[in-house]
Amino acid sequence: MPAWLWIVVILLLGVGLYDLLQKRHAILRNFPLLGHFRYLLESIGPELRQYIVTSNDEERPFSRDQRRWVYATSKGQNDYFGFGTDNDLDLSPNYLFIKQSGFPLSRSLGEPDYPIPCAKVLGQSRSRARSFRVASVINVSAMSFGSLSGPAVEAINRGCAMAGALHNTGEGGIAPYHQQGGDLIWQIGTGYFGCRDAQGQFDPIAFRDKVQANPGIKAIEIKLSQGAKAGLGGVVLASKVTPEIARIRGIPPWQSCFSPPGHSAFGDVDSLLDFVESLAAISGLPVGIKSAVGQMDFWESLARHMAAGQRGVDFVTIDGAEGGTGAAPLVFSDHVALPFKQGFSRVYQTFYQHGLHEQVVFWGAGKLGFPDAAIMAFSLGCDGVMLAREAMLSIGCIQAQQCHTGKCPTGVATQNPWLKRGLDPTDKSLRLAQYLKTFRKEILRVCHAAGVVHPALMDSRHLEISDGQLGFRSIEEVFGYQKASRLVSLEKAQSVQEMMDALTIQGVDRTSRLSKS
Repeated sequence: MPAWLWIVVILLLGVGLYDLLQKRHAILRNFPLLGHFRYLLESIGPELRQYIVTSNDEERPFSRDQRRWVYATSKGQNDYFGFGTDNDLDLSPNYLFIKQSGFPLSRSLGEPDYPIPCAKVLGQSRSRARSFRVASVINVSAMSFGSLSGPAVEAINRGCAMAGALHNTGEGGIAPYHQQGGDLIWQIGTGYFGCRDAQGQFDPIAFRDKVQANPGIKAIEIKLSQGAKAGLGGVVLASKVTPEIARIRGIPPWQSCFSPPGHSAFGDVDSLLDFVESLAAISGLPVGIKSAVGQMDFWESLARHMAAGQRGVDFVTIDGAEGGTGAAPLVFSDHVALPFKQGFSRVYQTFYQHGLHEQVVFWGAGKLGFPDAAIMAFSLGCDGVMLAREAMLSIGCIQAQQCHTGKCPTGVATQNPWLKRGLDPTDKSLRLAQYLKTFRKEILRVCHAAGVVHPALMDSRHLEISDGQLGFRSIEEVFGYQKASRLVSLEKAQSVQEMMDALTIQGVDRTSRLSKS
């Protein structure tokens, strides 16, 4: 064999060995040598799409521009876009425009972490013993261990700890990977994983013991439904139910695990509120619900019961039909439940009509992991946003859409030992933290451009939506309301900290504490 060929072989072997041992790139670690072609194709992707395939805004569920922004922010790279927008601003229907102030603010953004505490105190209106002010309005939504790999969950939890954000466990129970320093919202679904008896029913003793053993749990979320599969329930195939997952969920290993569509612990709004109050009494924690929005009679009944008595939820997480962390039949993914904006606006107005809008902390979910989408959510009445797939992108997801097959090439959504070894939690946690912090920075920059210091002060005055025919409407016209807030008096605040100090002085923060003070 010629000498030059030997040199090529040795170089290739060296590159392959380096790929196997390095920890920064899961694709290269799992697919040495071959993985480099992915990065090569990615580097010439704009040219291929421009001349052959698609534009930067046509891919779904996340466009190339959106993924590029997440990747750049998570890696601490240049996240600017040059040469102006490539969107059609005049003829794009439902296109969002944020109206800047004639006198934008020039204020500190709170470098390097860009903190934005929630304007409301979670659990205060119901006098929960462990009420607190959430330290970040940007947090990570529910994704279970089992659906995600252990290294992915660990990376997310570590990243949340670094960024001072909350990490929702998902309904699959609390794994050791959740216990890496990040504060938790423990989600309880219809399978009651982690707090169930041998028959799969809710076990209050197991719930109490789990809360006492995990001081990192800061709130409880009862999952009624989620956007991707509202009203469906779920299944984890037997091949995915490893002994580790079975132990954490409290189920037999190597048997398919089913979550029914509805809860067995309650069957109507009255019994739901009894269940909420029982969890709060046992744990002292704020308790809320997560749901996609469908028929409104449930929400009308919930608001009516809360307004008439002493029982109630502390927070409501509204998931849009855009949500996608759960695999589902196509008809459910495409046609069941309302999109976030329509669903949230209906629920918010229902609570407002019953005088409850200031007593409840509202979280939004469903493709809200971008500054424009988050600003829209805040302007509709959200107190914060929960993001899931965007967090996956920040720790290496490439939108391969293999989540339901167990063959995720980056090790994020798989239990395959070879594939998940490619994901290094230490490196990926830094990326998630950087993404969350940069997200908050961009939120603050937009708020300052609009003349306010906190996203809770954004409302319909600051936004307009294109009708696709050269016309524009305010979001008040589109959705039929302007959010009402006791915070209007704080519009002259000069910084987020000044706003928080004013809230404390006014007595709004009597029982709160920062989860990351």
